[in-house]
Amino acid sequence: MTETPQRPRPLRVLAAMSGGVDSAVAAARAAEAGHDVTGVHLALSANPQSFRTGARGCCTIEDSRDARRAADVIGIPFYVWDLADRFREDVVEDFVAEYEAGRTPNPCLRCNEKIKFAALLDKALALGFDAVCTGHYAQVIVREDGTRELHRASDMAKDQSYVLGVLDDRQLAHALFPLGDTVTTKDEIRAEAERRGLAVAKKPDSHDICFIADGDTQGFLADRLGRSEGDIVDESGNRLGTHDGAYGFTIGQRKGLRIGTPAPDGKPRYVLDISPVDNTVTVGPASALDVSALTAVKPRWCGAAPTGPGSYTAQLRAHGGETEVTAEVVDGSLEVVFTEPVRGVAPGQAIVLYDGTRVVGSATIASTTRATAGVA
Repeated sequence: MTETPQRPRPLRVLAAMSGGVDSAVAAARAAEAGHDVTGVHLALSANPQSFRTGARGCCTIEDSRDARRAADVIGIPFYVWDLADRFREDVVEDFVAEYEAGRTPNPCLRCNEKIKFAALLDKALALGFDAVCTGHYAQVIVREDGTRELHRASDMAKDQSYVLGVLDDRQLAHALFPLGDTVTTKDEIRAEAERRGLAVAKKPDSHDICFIADGDTQGFLADRLGRSEGDIVDESGNRLGTHDGAYGFTIGQRKGLRIGTPAPDGKPRYVLDISPVDNTVTVGPASALDVSALTAVKPRWCGAAPTGPGSYTAQLRAHGGETEVTAEVVDGSLEVVFTEPVRGVAPGQAIVLYDGTRVVGSATIASTTRATAGVA
C-alpha cells in the first residue's frame, strides 16, 4: 500500500505563528503550496513582557510583532487571539498541580493537546478553516484508504513527534506540518527564511518552558506553592538533610540536593522518590533509578487503539532516545515492560509508543517498577 504525504487539494489554513523562524517558514510554505493561509499569534500570557529574556519564552509583545511582520512579508492576513485564560487553566495550573503532587509534567505536550489542537483548532473549524498549520517537525501521512498517521520527521535530529503524541484521529485530520518532510539543518531553515525576506531568520530559538521566562522553575513553583521545609532521607529512612519543598525535585536529579554527609561508597546520590504526603525526598545510588516496567494512564491514540500485547519502541523524554518495549492496554491503563532497564523515569512524564516511525499513542506515567525491587 503506497503512502502520500498530506493532502493535495488547497485548504483554508490557520497558521499558528509564534514569532519564531520555524512557524514563519511553515506558514510561508503552506501559502506557497497554494493554500489560503491566515496567520494567528496566540497571546498566552496575561501580562506579556515587552522583550524576551535571552532565547527563553515565546509569549512576549516582541514575539507578537515578529509574527505580524512575517505575515506581512508572506502576504497573508494576521490576527492575535487571546487564549491566556485557557492557557493558564489548562497548562500553567496543571503544571503547578502536577509538581505539587510529586510528578514531573511536560507542559509543551499539554499545550499541544489543550491549546493548539483543541482550543485553537475548535475555533478554527468554527470559523470555516480546514486545518491548523504549525512549525513542528513531524509528518502526517495519508494512506490510500484515507486514514491518517502521525510519523516522525524526516530528520530525526529535529523530530518533535513526542510532544504531538497526544493528537487523536480528528485532530490529525486537521493538522499540517510543512517542515516535517524536509531533511534540512536548522541553518538551512534559517537560510530559507532569509531568502524569503523573513526578519526572524536569525532570531534565537525559544527553549525550556515558555511561561517561565528566566528558566528558574524552582523559583516559579516556590512563588505559587510557598516554601515548605521537609526531610531528605536515604532508602532506609535515615535523615540526610532538608529541603524547602518536595515539589522542587525530579526523579533522577543529582544537583542541588544539599546533603552534607557523603554516601558510604563515596558515589553520587540521586533523587529516587518524591512523597508530597509527608514532604520527603528519598535519595540513593544511580543503580536504584533503573526501571523495568511502568503503568501509564489516560492513553491517547493516534488512530485505533492497539489490541493485545505488542512490541514497540518507546520515547520517554522530548529529546530522549528510543527503547524497546512490550505494551498492552489493561483495564484502560497502559502496561509497559522494557526489554532492557531504563534509568530515571518519573511519574508525570509522557511515554510515547512508536511502530517504526509511526506514532501509536501517548500516555502519562503513573508508577514505575524498579529493576531491583520496590515501586517508585
